[in-house]
Amino acid sequence: MTQAKKLYIKTYGCQMNVYDSERMAEALGGQGYVETSSPEDADMILLNTCHIREKAAEKVYSELGRFKGLKAAKPELKIGVAGCVAQAEGEEIMRRQPMVDLVVGPQSYHRLPELEARAGAGQKALDTDFPVEDKFDHLSDRPKAKRGPTAFLTVQEGCDKFCAFCVVPYTRGAEVSRPAARVLAEARDLVERGVREITLLGQNVNAYHGAGPDGDWGLARLIRELAKIDGLERIRYTTSHPNDMGDDLIAAHGEVAELMPYLHLPVQSGSDRILKRMNRSHTAEQYLRLIERIRAARPDILLSGDFIVGFPEETEADFQATLALVEAVRYGQCYSFKYSPRPGTPAAERALVDEAEASERLQRLQALLSRQQAEIQAAMVGREVGVLFEKPGRLDGQLVGKSDHLHAVHAQAPEALLGRIARVKIVDSAPNSLAGVVLDA
Repeated sequence: MTQAKKLYIKTYGCQMNVYDSERMAEALGGQGYVETSSPEDADMILLNTCHIREKAAEKVYSELGRFKGLKAAKPELKIGVAGCVAQAEGEEIMRRQPMVDLVVGPQSYHRLPELEARAGAGQKALDTDFPVEDKFDHLSDRPKAKRGPTAFLTVQEGCDKFCAFCVVPYTRGAEVSRPAARVLAEARDLVERGVREITLLGQNVNAYHGAGPDGDWGLARLIRELAKIDGLERIRYTTSHPNDMGDDLIAAHGEVAELMPYLHLPVQSGSDRILKRMNRSHTAEQYLRLIERIRAARPDILLSGDFIVGFPEETEADFQATLALVEAVRYGQCYSFKYSPRPGTPAAERALVDEAEASERLQRLQALLSRQQAEIQAAMVGREVGVLFEKPGRLDGQLVGKSDHLHAVHAQAPEALLGRIARVKIVDSAPNSLAGVVLDA
């Protein structure tokens, strides 16, 4: 019997990269690879990279440098770089790190078996095209393992918005939506393998317009059809753009029980002047009115968002407008960052805000967001929520899972509840989690 080759994948960045890494592992599984948690044991190391954070490429080169010793000790070890940094850097990666054997962009990972074969034959393998064929079609017959209770499912990729700070249109390409039938088939397969909650993914997921049997479906129609799958108990989606939050999707939040009361809806700034400079195509007032409509449809919805502080030309008045918007919305969770330029984006050519001033603004914003999160979590104490238990906790007899509102919840519970939803009474709130007591074990 041929001994299995070992694959080590390190995943950076967003949930879509997590999904992509799973598909890469399945693609290479057909070539005899099994995953390992240790790069020292690997026959192939694959870095699935993200280009969103500051100095992303340099961090990848630094990580590659740490593998030089492994490559020297085991010359047959194959090293690959995938994802958005691979798309952006291409041949430059191989030039700067000659030990890299293959580079593959996020739209071409279905070609990994072919690239791995070329690398195995001693050739350098590079593929950063935006292929015409649907990469998902090539993965449908890959070996699939039993899954945990939650899973990501990519339904849309790319973005046509061209926000001034963002590299996604350049690394992921134009907006493309998967046909509805293929999404539904993959969702049914996930449920058969034990999944109870699916998070639909897209760089601009609510712009979904996949082909259906009676014309293109929007995300709301797709969600309603997914909710009919027996055994699929929860549906979420991320990340959304305010301009694509249509009436049908808002209505779905109030009408589809399986669609969880949580929405990540980035706004980035509360200043109309900065929003225009960001090319966001909406105003702060339009965003606030949208939030009102969403809350009218689902009053208990928990809102999450993204903010960029210190965007070029941001003044203190602009920043105060952001604070005012945060006060008006009240976010249960939020991600906030200090602006850093991304090469090739329009904003990268503009004058930066003073570093110390931007850092001080970020601290003020994060203090406000943390206070709001703490208040919203404290208000959960005494309430009963549904919790999908996903894994054992740190303490004996403890399980950890997610509530309807995506709060992390831990409770003393029997292992039999793993993969199941239980009613839990919340009894305490910590900075990043809630404690509960199971009511229906």
